[in-house]
Amino acid sequence: MDSLLGKRRAKQPLELPSAGSTFQRPVGNYASFLIDQCGLKGASVGDAQVSVKHAGFVVNTGKATCHDVLELCDFVKQTVLEKTGYQLELEPVIVGDPAKPANMPEQEAVEK
Repeated sequence: MDSLLGKRRAKQPLELPSAGSTFQRPVGNYASFLIDQCGLKGASVGDAQVSVKHAGFVVNTGKATCHDVLELCDFVKQTVLEKTGYQLELEPVIVGDPAKPANMPEQEAVEK
């Protein structure tokens, strides 16, 4: 058990917040390999960043918003498609309206 956790810590960015693996594995390849091959490790939008440790994770390096994360994911998906022909799909399911901050009541979000 400890050796599995050690391997995971060595290969995955567990020291930063993330939603885990960001992209589904495309048939015949690995999302992290494709993202790395496109030179996207470290790419960022706001405080959302493609992990430099494992390209299959988008991490929060500070105060990334949902919008930052989704904009970065769209950039990654478009770049990988253009450079490799592979269409990446998100692993996490997006719930709610990413444009509305989670801690803001519905009426306040509409007025702003």
